[in-house]
Parts: sequence; structure tokens; C-alpha cells
Amino acid sequence: MLKSVYERVVGMATSTESVDLVGDEAATNLARAALFAALVGAFAYVTFPNPVSPVSVTLQVLGVFLAGIYLGPVWGGASLVLYLAAGALGAPVFQGGSAGVGQLVGQSAGYLWSYPLAAAAVGAVVHRGAAVRDLDAVGLPTLVGAMALGTAVIYGFGVAGLALVLSLGPVEAVTVGAAAFLPAEALKVAAAVGIVRSDAVAAA
Repeated sequence: MLKSVYERVVGMATSTESVDLVGDEAATNLARAALFAALVGAFAYVTFPNPVSPVSVTLQVLGVFLAGIYLGPVWGGASLVLYLAAGALGAPVFQGGSAGVGQLVGQSAGYLWSYPLAAAAVGAVVHRGAAVRDLDAVGLPTLVGAMALGTAVIYGFGVAGLALVLSLGPVEAVTVGAAAFLPAEALKVAAAVGIVRSDAVAAA
């Protein structure tokens, strides 16, 4: 009987410790997601005019890439949901420090709504599933391929949104909403690779 009571007590203690560990992990992941949401918001202030598009070039997409790479598909996507929620509620985290629900239905709406999906897609490819793995094990082709997929998601949604809001034809929408940005996106991919690889070197 004493043995049975002991086993129950030990089992309850183990269960409590497991719950505490899960709670701590969730809190850590949420904090990291909030940090990357803030990073994307900060990158929104770095803008460059695009002479062939009504949408300026920003560094937000770089933040989307990094969220997926470092947080994985689940928390990477969640971080961008937090970002959109913060902006919709009035935090000045959208392009050029803008905010409000209006940004989510304007000419940049398609790009913004794509961010959680793009981060999740990047994370899923990099980590080969929902669980986050060591980035040292991720090869360059996988990194680049993941960001290429993320870019396709962003510009697929972005072009569709731009065409809808501005009543553009398919060719014009692709020209001003995607083709005009591709050189800048290539630089962001290179920057993300450099950041990931420099972290790996620093940790070695």
C-alpha cells in the first residue's frame, strides 16, 4: 500500500514538473515570437522608393525570413500574426510607421496577410516539419529554397491584393507588384543567409 501511495505521489510530481516545463517553453516561445514581431515592425521603418511600383521596398520580408528560420513554422507564423494584430490595434509597425486596420485592406494588404503563411512555409522547409532543428544541419540550398518559397507566397498574395485594390490587369500587377522587387528580394535572401551563417560561426 505504501508503495502504491509513493508511486502516486511520484507520478503527480512528475506530471506537475512536465506541466511546468511545457509552460516555461510556451512562455519562452511566445517571448521570442514577440521579439521577431517587433523586429519586423522595426524593419518597416527602413523604406526605399520603388520607381516602377506604388509600393515601397522595405526590410520587412527579411524579418519574415528570419522568423521562419529561427522560430520554425509554428512560432514563426505566430510571430507574424502578433505583428499584424499589433499593427491593426494601432501600433506603428507597418510600412513607414503606419498603423490601423485600413492598412490590412489597402494596396499593401496582400503582402501583409501573406507574412504569417510565408514565415510558416520558410520554417517548414528549413526544419523539415514543425519541430525546430539545429540550423548547423541546414544546407545552403535548403535555406535558399525555403526563402524562395516564402518569396513566392508573399508575392502571390501581394500581386493579387494589388490587382484587386488598384484594379490592375494581370501583367501590370505582376510588373509593379513583383518583378520590380525581385532584385531587392535577392539581396534580402543573401542577407538572411549571411546572418544565419555568421551565427553558426559565432556559436562554434
